[in-house]
Amino acid sequence: MARRKKGRDISGWVLVDKPAGLTSTAVVNKVRWCFDAKKAGHAGTLDPDATGMLPVALGEATKTIAYMGDDLKAYEFRVRLGVATKTDDAEGEVIETSDARPSDAEIEAALPAFVGDIQQVPPQFSAVKVDGERAYDIARGGGEMELAARDLYVESLSVIGRPDTDHVDLEFVCGSGGYVRSIARDLGRALGCLGHVEWLRRTWVGPFDIEDAVPLSRVEELARTEEIDGLLQPVGMALHAIPELRATEAGAARLRNGNPGGVLPGNVEYGDMAWASLNGQPVAVGRFRAGELHPERVFNL
Repeated sequence: MARRKKGRDISGWVLVDKPAGLTSTAVVNKVRWCFDAKKAGHAGTLDPDATGMLPVALGEATKTIAYMGDDLKAYEFRVRLGVATKTDDAEGEVIETSDARPSDAEIEAALPAFVGDIQQVPPQFSAVKVDGERAYDIARGGGEMELAARDLYVESLSVIGRPDTDHVDLEFVCGSGGYVRSIARDLGRALGCLGHVEWLRRTWVGPFDIEDAVPLSRVEELARTEEIDGLLQPVGMALHAIPELRATEAGAARLRNGNPGGVLPGNVEYGDMAWASLNGQPVAVGRFRAGELHPERVFNL
């Protein structure tokens, strides 16, 4: 007989201000334990040394992660000019240096080349798979590999500070799959001075803003208490880019059983993706056809 999975049937988003020094998976595991939740996941991995917005999904919210694929993400980071490292960040071994230092005007002039639809080569120390192995595992073993360039959409890349001639602070807004370390590396090369990321902070992901996040330490303070549920954000937040339709009572009952269900008229066309709600709670995501939503994903809330 299969063992019953432990934990509560609790659903929602927990917006964590991730501290440096932990992997995203470690943060998710801590949050899951603190809420005593059966299921947890996250939207958008952060490097261990990075800080900032890490949206953690509990329960039925994990079903909405797939609908965040087109959401933009924003980062603030500092580039150390004149030094290239093996990992493209401050933790890596220094592999090359340069005495060249670009002017503010030269930096501004170089940024447009990194905006729009670009091609980006991931760092050697990244989670990209090469013949079934993670690139960082190969790199840690002393191996080197040719990683293929990947398509990336960059909404903007702008200077937000120049503390001194050795450093520049930037804001980077991009789509899925962007590597800030690659931007620092490639910008340094374009400027003829080399560069790597000194620190990195994610400020927002889609609808989730760092101003609404709580430190992981606060989550741990409230672990296994009644008050911790007050940190939960609604499951439907991650569906912000999809039109919402109100389900009828009968329609919601049919949708919950995986069948097409009736919805009230809304601003959608035949065949559009939409999500149906009842009393503010998501019931299903699917395609709208002739007054009904045909479900692709059903929520058990």
